[in-house]
Amino acid sequence: MDLPYAEDIGHYWQTSQSPPDTWIDRAKKVIQDMGGEIVADGFGSAGGQAAFMLAFKFKEQRYKVVWPVLPTYSGKEASAKRQAATLLYHDVKAKAMTASVLGFEAAFFSYMMLPDGRVSSELAKPELAEVFPKLLT
Repeated sequence: MDLPYAEDIGHYWQTSQSPPDTWIDRAKKVIQDMGGEIVADGFGSAGGQAAFMLAFKFKEQRYKVVWPVLPTYSGKEASAKRQAATLLYHDVKAKAMTASVLGFEAAFFSYMMLPDGRVSSELAKPELAEVFPKLLT
C-alpha cells in the first residue's frame, strides 16, 4: 500500500508530547469502558514499514486494528510514531461514539477478525459477499 508522508496529512503532526504508549493506553481504555476486552497490543516493524496493533474482543467477536506509522521525509521517526498512535486513538474514539448509536459490531465492522485471521476491511467485495453469510451462522 502506498502511504502518504506523515508531514503531508497534517493530522496530529507534532501536536503532542505524549508518548505513543499513552495514546495506545487511552485507546485501550475506550474499548474497555465499552465492555470490550483487550487481547493484545504491540508495535512492530519489518522491511522499513512499522505499525501499531491493538486486538480486542467484544462478547465473543474478535477485532484487530493495525495502524501504520507513516513514512517521513524529515527523518522525525519519533514524531511519526506519536502521530500514528494518536490517529489510532482518535479512530477508536470516533468508532466508540458511533457504537453508542449503531452498536459495537456496526461501528467496528472494518476491524472484525475473520476465521482466517484477516479483518473484514482486507476483503475484496466478492470475498466479503462469500464470507459474510458464514459469519451469521
